[in-house]
Amino acid sequence: MNALHKIFDPADVDSRAFREALGRFGTGVTVITCDTGTGPLGITANSFSSLSLDPPLVMWAPAKSSSRYPFYMAAERFAIHVIGSEQTGMCQAFARDGNAFDQFDWELSPEGVPLLNGCLSRFECKTHATHDGGDHSIVVGRVERVTTRPGDPLLFVSGKFGSFEQTS
Repeated sequence: MNALHKIFDPADVDSRAFREALGRFGTGVTVITCDTGTGPLGITANSFSSLSLDPPLVMWAPAKSSSRYPFYMAAERFAIHVIGSEQTGMCQAFARDGNAFDQFDWELSPEGVPLLNGCLSRFECKTHATHDGGDHSIVVGRVERVTTRPGDPLLFVSGKFGSFEQTS
C-alpha cells in the first residue's frame, strides 16, 4: 500500500468517510414507484441490483429513515425504472419530491402501479420478500413485465451524475 491509501474501520470513523468510500463504486440510477392507496409515489434510488434470472428477481434497499419507506414496505407491487443519461431531471425531481409525477409522462399499470414512460428499462414487480438490512430494508421483487429501449444509462459516482465513456 502506498501513502495515498486510507485504511479505517467504518465503525470507528465518521460515517461520511465510509459513505465516500462506497461512492467510489459507480451505480446506475433508478426511480422506484408504487401506489400508496391515495396516489402514486416515487423515489430515486441507486441501490437496485439484479438478483436471479430463474426466477426473475431484482432487489433494492429503501432507507428506514425515509418518510416514503412505510409505503414501499406495504406495497404489494412496485416498478423500478432505469433512468437514461438524458433523464437527470427525472431522478432529481423524485429525489426531492415523491409526488413529482405531474412533470413526466406516466400511466397506471393494469395492477395499479404508476409507470413512468420513456425510461431506459422498466421492471414491473410483485414483492417476493423483504429482509432487514441495518438502516435499510432489502426488498426483493419478482419481475412480471419488462419494458426496455436502446440508450445510455445515467450513472452516479462520488456524488455526481454522468454517463459511460468507453475506453479502448
